[in-house]
Amino acid sequence: MTGEKEAPPLRRRGERMRRAVLAATVDLLASQGLAATTVAAVARAAGVHETSVYRRWKTRENLVFDALATHSDHALPTPDTGDVHTDLTALFTALARYLATPAGAALLHLGTVRGEDDLELGRRSYWSTRLERAEALVRRGIDRGELAADTDPHLVVEAITGPLLARVLLTGEPLEETLAPRLVNLVLDGARGLRDQDQQ
Repeated sequence: MTGEKEAPPLRRRGERMRRAVLAATVDLLASQGLAATTVAAVARAAGVHETSVYRRWKTRENLVFDALATHSDHALPTPDTGDVHTDLTALFTALARYLATPAGAALLHLGTVRGEDDLELGRRSYWSTRLERAEALVRRGIDRGELAADTDPHLVVEAITGPLLARVLLTGEPLEETLAPRLVNLVLDGARGLRDQDQQ
């Protein structure tokens, strides 16, 4: 009995190829983990030539960050409700849910690897872009007078994000549904306390 032959790669090009490869990358990360998500494995799963993947992304790290960035952009909202508390609660609740998924955990663990230039650049670009979006929500709250004019948006976002990342990377504690709202309450109560002192 002869073994089954592997199906030849499909002739996918352009955006169709990109979507297939990124989806295959996320699926492999979720089902088999970061170590198994090689360019060869992704190419097989997506039904494309391995050389096509290298031609477009150059390195596995570039591919993984592009896949996770695209995937997480669909999972994370950029709310604009007119209330900083509601906006931050929605954003960080969604982030906590995402980090609890295999893809989210892979993203964080990928970001802990040091010494590889492509990985460093990808990590910094990924997180700086997404933290800046969160900081924009804080700036809108400052502009509306909900927070003190000298509130540091970067520090506010770091103070909420840090405990979420620590649970995934350090303690392994669960990211329960109430965690993000409690963190937002804690940090904004402190920021609003500074505003009230300034107004006295």
